[in-house]
Amino acid sequence: MAGTVAAMNQGLDRPWFAYYDPWIPRHLEYPDIPLHRFLTTSARNHPDRTAIIFYGRRLTYRALDDAATRFAAALADRGLAKGDRVSLFLPNCPQMVIAYYGTLRAGGLAVSTSPLYSTRELEHQLNDSGAETIVVLSKLYPLVKEVAPRTGLKRIIVANIKEYFPPMLRLLFTLLKEKREGHRPPIERRPGTEWFSEMLASAPATPPATTVGADDPALLQYTGGTTGVAKGAMLTHRNLVANTMQIAAWMMKPAARSVEGESGDAEVFLGAIPFFHIYGMTVVMNLCISLGHTMVLLPQFKTQEVLDTIAKYRPTLFPGVPTMYVAINNHPDVGRYDLHSIKACLSGAAPLPIEVANRFEALTGARLVEGYGLTEASPVTHANPLFGARKVGTIGLPLPDTDARIVDLETGERTLPSKEIGEVAVKGPQIMAGYWHQPGETAMVLRDGWLYTGDIGYMDEQGYFTIVDRKKEMIIAGGFNVYPREVEEPLYEHPGVKEVVAVGLPDPYRGETVKVYVVLKEGERVTEQEIIDFCKPRMAKHKVPTLVEFRQELPKTLVGKVLRRALREEEMAKRKSQDV
Repeated sequence: MAGTVAAMNQGLDRPWFAYYDPWIPRHLEYPDIPLHRFLTTSARNHPDRTAIIFYGRRLTYRALDDAATRFAAALADRGLAKGDRVSLFLPNCPQMVIAYYGTLRAGGLAVSTSPLYSTRELEHQLNDSGAETIVVLSKLYPLVKEVAPRTGLKRIIVANIKEYFPPMLRLLFTLLKEKREGHRPPIERRPGTEWFSEMLASAPATPPATTVGADDPALLQYTGGTTGVAKGAMLTHRNLVANTMQIAAWMMKPAARSVEGESGDAEVFLGAIPFFHIYGMTVVMNLCISLGHTMVLLPQFKTQEVLDTIAKYRPTLFPGVPTMYVAINNHPDVGRYDLHSIKACLSGAAPLPIEVANRFEALTGARLVEGYGLTEASPVTHANPLFGARKVGTIGLPLPDTDARIVDLETGERTLPSKEIGEVAVKGPQIMAGYWHQPGETAMVLRDGWLYTGDIGYMDEQGYFTIVDRKKEMIIAGGFNVYPREVEEPLYEHPGVKEVVAVGLPDPYRGETVKVYVVLKEGERVTEQEIIDFCKPRMAKHKVPTLVEFRQELPKTLVGKVLRRALREEEMAKRKSQDV
């Protein structure tokens, strides 16, 4: 097979180069540096520039770099060795950024840990990664305390969200919390447990002597688990540096992406997408710091708070996910806000419905383009040009130094011609080293340097790629392939539909049948039959849903991916209980 793939590489057609924005190079030179060197460089070049805004509190690059250095030194003093894993159980807050870059500077591997995890999920990830250190928000400490005896944890570092609030907000927060929750017992002062703030205050401002190379692993990023059990993707410093530079080349004109010299006025990134997700980590945190720009952090996406934040801090870049743009589009008071500071938005993590993009652009005047990536690719591999030939409904073109092709679904060895549907395979410097301690799973998706994504799509003659759906989410109804997006896209045109997801369910006659879960816009009243009737003239008969369920909300990951698997499992459990 290796010879076959090599032959295909030599003859790989790359029509997408002709449609790049004029400043985007086909190839980049990647320095042999660890990821945290970006912070060092930005702090040297822009020491007094604001790196982080957090509820009005501003941290300069000098302060952020100093805190990351102290955190690295503190870890080393407590016995952290090169390659040890550090779980970051935090939302978007200054401590997340400090702990992330400090862990890398100390030679550790950061392990992104979702604040939404249950005790079972947390325990699994800690044991699977072998993390002996965890940095946890005080609110989440009870979960860590519960699972710690069943894991290998030795060090628990507790951060309080209010540590980086401005003084008056900190006082108000404390008073409101005490009123709401009453007096809560303090965090136990047991061996191995300490406060983040005290740890930094007592640490030296000298980085540890550990040597970290570009090819050393930097991050264990667990896949979202929307279609199966989460696995830890091993991303190296080189992977993360490369993808950060690829995105910078794509989104920023050359004058705005220099990290060695003065880069003029700073762009302001809205950090509403969670940094514990690889999309937010790379496209907001790493990108912003590599360029020496400013990011406004929000621990959670709350539509009203986001609108207020845009009005106050005037962010220019807003990477997000479709559910965020849907929420803003449908906010009852959105017309009262001036959102025109936003210049560009890259949407990822889930398909961007055309109607959602059009409405958001009309509200803001911004350019909203769809991109594509996956955890195993650091994550971005494709995007539509921000100012060039955007093709709505596609994921755009491969980034510089990224090859992509469509292969047959049966063997994965035959490259398909344009417009034929198959599996998307990608190759580039951002592709992971493999799954943590899972050589079998690694071998299934990494073949001769190509990452087999599990996504179904096609490429057109210009090199624009379109994702039809997940390989595992494809519905086979009556022998016909049905891709959920083919059902969902038309339903977004319905004036009463706010959100919709299509799922395949077992059917004794058709094999599988299509069920749609619908969230209606506020005040709308629509019947199941009206949804079905709306679909009939807009899609082939075998794609029309036979089942409709209305919901107040859909189950999602915090990054906004709908948990189709959870909906399917819920339905199957319901059927099983009825059979009993």
